[in-house]
Amino acid sequence: MADKVTRFLGDTPGRTAVKLIVISLIVGIIMSALNFTPWDLWHAITNFFHRLYELGFRAFGRFGEYLLYGAMVVIPVFVLVRVMNYRESR
Repeated sequence: MADKVTRFLGDTPGRTAVKLIVISLIVGIIMSALNFTPWDLWHAITNFFHRLYELGFRAFGRFGEYLLYGAMVVIPVFVLVRVMNYRESR
């Protein structure tokens, strides 16, 4: 059972918890410096879907634009992470 948990987490539960705490602290500091809260993110998402509903089919073009902009960031980061993981596993 412990092997499955460790394999799922990628490390021991204790080390994973410490990593998550440190990353959460760093992200919290950055968000605080930018005066950005999780509620702002929630409102941005709900406003997006509200505008999508109000604009009707015209908004599907904007949705595609958002998808394209997001993919321009997410895909290279994904490839970079996979390459880095591939190097470590060899």
